Amino acid sequence: MSLDNKIAKARALLEVVQADYVPAVFANSFGAEDMVLTDLIARYYPGIEMFTLDTGRLPEETYKLMGEVAERYGIRIPIYFPESAVVEAYVARNGPNGFYDSVDLRKTCCHIRKVEPLRRALRGKRAWITGLRRDQAPTRKDLTESEFDPDNSLQKISPLLDWSQPEVWAYLKQFDVPYNALHDKGYTSIGCAPCTRAITPGEDVRAGRWWWENPELKECGLHPDKRHKASVVSFSAADLAVPSQTQGVEKKERGRALTKPHPS
Repeated sequence: MSLDNKIAKARALLEVVQADYVPAVFANSFGAEDMVLTDLIARYYPGIEMFTLDTGRLPEETYKLMGEVAERYGIRIPIYFPESAVVEAYVARNGPNGFYDSVDLRKTCCHIRKVEPLRRALRGKRAWITGLRRDQAPTRKDLTESEFDPDNSLQKISPLLDWSQPEVWAYLKQFDVPYNALHDKGYTSIGCAPCTRAITPGEDVRAGRWWWENPELKECGLHPDKRHKASVVSFSAADLAVPSQTQGVEKKERGRALTKPHPS
């Protein structure tokens, strides 16, 4: 299928969303795929809202792109932040970079900074739009363009699911769409600054995300892997209260065998 045909297919799906699923919203992370959807929605689908999540650990280049989007399209995208008290409790208990210590701590951090704000952003909506593509990761191969999201109780739409990475970039170049400057430095997938690195030639496109973990585990909770879906967990500041001195010693003992990774 040609790029023009894929654009037409994506637009047809967005037409359906705008007509049949209002209020609908696009969860915009300002990655390359999301910039394709930003361009399409901003130009053609004013009935579809947008929002973004600010985890508090985003790269400066992402903030700069937010400003470029506001200037280019004349829109200011609402930003949802994590609950400050819960972030403070997590950092007090685990340190600012505790997510390096275990998969559980990393997923807890993602839940606090991403999943909970996402749920607030989606409250009252009938559908949300994502920039997911099947070939991004093993965890995304079983997705469909339109499916019910039971965790958030609404329809989940992924118009670019069958697009390839070269097709995404062909669109950005053809329509002169702004994009994150980190892409020019070898970053193919961009999230929080301490959890993202550039990749080397031949690596998977998401190899730079949580690079110290098994690829089968590399999701943040926004898009649960159907094959290994974990139970949904809620966190509060009380759950993450600063541990006692004894608990702190136990955590230190458990962490001695772990080596914190550093991006190359």
